[in-house]
Amino acid sequence: MAKITDAIFAVHELEEMAERKTEVNRVHPLVKLVVTLIYMIIVVSFQRYNFFGLFPFIIYPVILLKLSDIPLKTCLKKISGLIPLLLFIGIFNPIFDRTPVFILGRVGISGGAISMVTLFLKGMYCISASFLLIATTGIDGICYALRLLHVPNLLVTQFLLTYRYITVLMAEANDVYQAYSLRAPGEKGVKYKIWGSLLGQLLLRSIDRAGNLYESMLLRGFNGEFTYIRKTRMQDKDYAYLALWLGIFAALFIGIKILVR
Repeated sequence: MAKITDAIFAVHELEEMAERKTEVNRVHPLVKLVVTLIYMIIVVSFQRYNFFGLFPFIIYPVILLKLSDIPLKTCLKKISGLIPLLLFIGIFNPIFDRTPVFILGRVGISGGAISMVTLFLKGMYCISASFLLIATTGIDGICYALRLLHVPNLLVTQFLLTYRYITVLMAEANDVYQAYSLRAPGEKGVKYKIWGSLLGQLLLRSIDRAGNLYESMLLRGFNGEFTYIRKTRMQDKDYAYLALWLGIFAALFIGIKILVR
């Protein structure tokens, strides 16, 4: 119960962050999306043993946190749920790759251990960048930028509706669970024999709610194309933001390549 409530609160909190008027929030959504994608591509492109080469790229999430006035604690709390997944993905690397790559004191560090840490860093950087993009742009801004990149309307609409109405589904699940708790006081959790009927009720309620939402959208003039946000043209400051980050990424990438040689 508390987890559902916390999840709904987290989604609303992200939307509130996106509506703030910080310098990063004012940057054109297309620029932020492009910068984020380029950053993620560069980070992912590093070799699995290039552990030290990834460190300088922490500068991007750190500066964005500062400019967007989002506390580090808040960011870590939002992405903490994915950290176990990142650890699980690379946890078998030290088992299958035991070849020593370098010696630290008297201890040989295997390639598997290094690739595990490298994979973890890549995941953390990408997740942090994605979180900061959503927290400073909002889902409407991201969808607007995707349409400017000519991503098919069908995909963008599905993405938008899934994100926007996930809270509605969670609220319905919360209501179903509350009704069950009132009819079965003192029980911890839901009996597995009841799962099927509860899921069925949740499905029927969701279909009914989705029908009402769609009728409301039609009454408001929905014709298959969302008006995400007011269309704006890129300004000089947006081009400067894009050029600055591309320059920083290029300088870091080239500098690391030279040092590795």
